[in-house]
Amino acid sequence: MELFGFSMETIYLYGLIIGGCLTLIYILMSDILEGIFEVLSETFFNPTLILSFITIFSACGYLFEIMTGMNSWLILIVSVLLAFLSVTLLNIFVLIPLSSAEESNTYAIEDLQGRIGQVITSIPSDGYGEVLISGNSGNIAKSAVSLDDQPIKAGSEILVIETKDGVLHVTPYESSPFNV
Repeated sequence: MELFGFSMETIYLYGLIIGGCLTLIYILMSDILEGIFEVLSETFFNPTLILSFITIFSACGYLFEIMTGMNSWLILIVSVLLAFLSVTLLNIFVLIPLSSAEESNTYAIEDLQGRIGQVITSIPSDGYGEVLISGNSGNIAKSAVSLDDQPIKAGSEILVIETKDGVLHVTPYESSPFNV
């Protein structure tokens, strides 16, 4: 079968080369091009998906043309279906999870409520001190005040009760055999 005076093998091969080159260019310049295609990135018309579709469609078509004796129309239909299935799976299992993944180890100050820490700068009864809260993602040093208006010495363990205006309100922590 011929289209525009070219054999289908040639059209698929050109599509594969052009799709592969455009994909490589998009990967190398994705930071620049991301701003241009930002509106489309949230839809099914994501440039990554379109370029993947063209490349997979052309590769399947070319391979089927040179390796099988199937009818060119059947090869076209099978190639479109395989490319659509591959791009759908790529979107569902790779691109959507990556777009919703967290980008950093930031924390919300409200997440510190209920955590146990250690006083690194003594907390006076009517003033501010500093506490250190250790976690899996690192240590966090925050300003703190005593919830009960009683002084807390440096080195004491504390329990964060609440947070107000970026300041932790803490109380001395007394461990017992029931605390694990």
